[in-house]
Amino acid sequence: MGKNTGFMEYAREVPTRRPIEERVHDWKEIYQPFPIENVRTQGARCMDCGIPFCHTGCPLNNIIPDWNDLVYRDRWREAIERLHATNNFPEFTGRVCPAPCEASCVLALEEQSVTIKTIERTIADAELTRGLVPRPSPHRTGKSVAVVGSGPAGLAAAQELARAGHDVTVFERDDRIGGLLRYGIPDFKLDKTSLDARLAQMRDEGVVFRARTSPSKEDLAAFDAIILAIGARRPRDLAVPGRDLAGVHFAMEYLEQQNRAVAGDPVEAQIVATGKRVVVIGGGDTGSDCVGTAIRQGAKSIVQLEIMARPGDARGAKNPWPEWPLVLRTSSSHEEAAAAGALGREFAIATKAFVGEGSVRALAATPLDTKEDIEIACDLVLLAMGFVGPEPDLATSLGCELDGRGNVRVGADQRTSVENVFSAGDASRGQSLVVWAIADGRRAATAVHGLICSKR
Repeated sequence: MGKNTGFMEYAREVPTRRPIEERVHDWKEIYQPFPIENVRTQGARCMDCGIPFCHTGCPLNNIIPDWNDLVYRDRWREAIERLHATNNFPEFTGRVCPAPCEASCVLALEEQSVTIKTIERTIADAELTRGLVPRPSPHRTGKSVAVVGSGPAGLAAAQELARAGHDVTVFERDDRIGGLLRYGIPDFKLDKTSLDARLAQMRDEGVVFRARTSPSKEDLAAFDAIILAIGARRPRDLAVPGRDLAGVHFAMEYLEQQNRAVAGDPVEAQIVATGKRVVVIGGGDTGSDCVGTAIRQGAKSIVQLEIMARPGDARGAKNPWPEWPLVLRTSSSHEEAAAAGALGREFAIATKAFVGEGSVRALAATPLDTKEDIEIACDLVLLAMGFVGPEPDLATSLGCELDGRGNVRVGADQRTSVENVFSAGDASRGQSLVVWAIADGRRAATAVHGLICSKR
């Protein structure tokens, strides 16, 4: 464990965010540097519990107490080895994961959990600073695997299989590798230099990336195994009158365009919030990302609508530890928009129609408690209500069964109804977290390796 009495001696401390008035004028990551000694002190707070609930709170079953202790003892290279034993990409999870591990930390009983996410990110960033060292396999199996999709599930599977000695090709239909890591998450949450560094390492390990490529059943026939990591890219729509008015867009379309602009790409007819009254429909992470993007673009006002009731400020009696706490969360983006006097968050409200002639000028809605019709003035509406499943054409062409929700049906080992076809991440799980995608990708890689080795 860390220090025997560390959890009693030291308070929880997290990195501070850059000043709002500074960060809303750029697309850089929002956190200030956190001193290494402070990180080590946070590692000292870990108790190495007899039953470390953080292991199971994390979908990757990260061996968290071990690397907390190694950080406390200033043994950073051993810490990254312990972290990589279960997680290929801690530089991603240390930035964008909501940290269910912290919610299940025993210290969270007093709302002072160990700062696991900060420690993880610091370990990962230390490795990035030293330079990622490729770990190519010393032998080749001569077997080939196609991975379709280059999000976290596909990348995790690809890296594991390449390191096992297989010839891995990753297909991505977009112009750059990374999936939603590349175009779905704003740079102020995930700077893309960490993604580029990891991709360079994987290339040196033998992974072949083919961007701008949507493989067909025939293209994949030559591979010994196939992993479908195509995500859940079909957005949930809102079929109400006025949906076809100009100014009503899916959130991911909006976020992707801004990510391309930050990358230096020209974006024709870009959707921008500059000077506009923005309504974001959906109260999750994607909606929050829209808020942060809109405030940086200079939105006049932002209203975020959520159909669910407002969560409480603390756990309810039916939501005990170590479950994920169903409480109200205020993101950095909410903080920024509120500071500018531009944000309104409304709960338990249903959208009935979009109003306008040619372009949207208002949203007609009904609060579920009063049932009184209201109008919210707007010039731009962003639909951030989640995703309903993967685009099924490739999976069905390969003969894969879909489940009742339209996801690719898989077993415990991520195998589909077709012997040599596997699926991982949102394509089989439904919309979920990056950490679950990595876990699924690793599990699929293990199953593929077992299948290939059994047929030698």
